Amino acid sequence: LYLSAQGGILFFYRVKDLQYEMKICVDILKPISSLIFSPDYTVLLLVTDQGTVYAYKPAHSGEAVKLLDTCSSCFLAADFLTPGDKYCVSVTISGEVQVWFLEDGTCLSKLNLDVQVHVT
Repeated sequence: LYLSAQGGILFFYRVKDLQYEMKICVDILKPISSLIFSPDYTVLLLVTDQGTVYAYKPAHSGEAVKLLDTCSSCFLAADFLTPGDKYCVSVTISGEVQVWFLEDGTCLSKLNLDVQVHVT
């Protein structure tokens, strides 16, 4: 089980029967708004409400790598485009939908919905 704390810390909990073990994986120092696994569960996207997306590879137990950083409008959500884990799509609060190439953070396409987006 992966979860994040308000301060930007990603935790891993291994639960077995009535026992659990907790591990701090990474601290990105920014509040994490959502966690999204790639379809093959090799990459975990950490999305902040400040417009930054990080990649964390649980098998490598390393640092989170900053993939995307936008200051124009904060990300509301992001997810992988399947199949694979090379592209993601994001939506901002202002209603801009963007497709990103995750290897180098290039924005490949964007569409403005001309409506403010909310999560319900």
